[in-house]
Amino acid sequence: MMRPIRVLIAKPGLDGHDRGAKVVAAALRDAGMEVIYTGLHQTPEMIATAAIQEDVDVIGLSILSGAHMTLCPRVLALVREHGRDDILITGGGILPAEDIEALQKQGIGRLFGPGTATTELITYIREWFAERQQQEA
Repeated sequence: MMRPIRVLIAKPGLDGHDRGAKVVAAALRDAGMEVIYTGLHQTPEMIATAAIQEDVDVIGLSILSGAHMTLCPRVLALVREHGRDDILITGGGILPAEDIEALQKQGIGRLFGPGTATTELITYIREWFAERQQQEA
């Protein structure tokens, strides 16, 4: 039997709106994933530390503040410094298409905009995880 996928949902920066993050966390949990929600106002350092300590497979960043070009690469760099380049960093928020492309070139996974169905995110994470499991086998 495949173990549950472990996902850390985080709200980096000063953005105080977390309804979307909570909806995503609940949907992932309902889909059988183990979900850790870190709460509001997390620094990239706090997020990376929690991800390492919790041994997660995925970090989901919810960013509405416009600071995604700073926050996403910083979380990615911190996780990689700990030798965990096997963690998928994905997320969502209000992100311009050119920023999404730039972040993905740096190694960030797929990013989702407002109104994306949670089923799309669930499918993406499950497919990524299954592919990673095959590579490790």
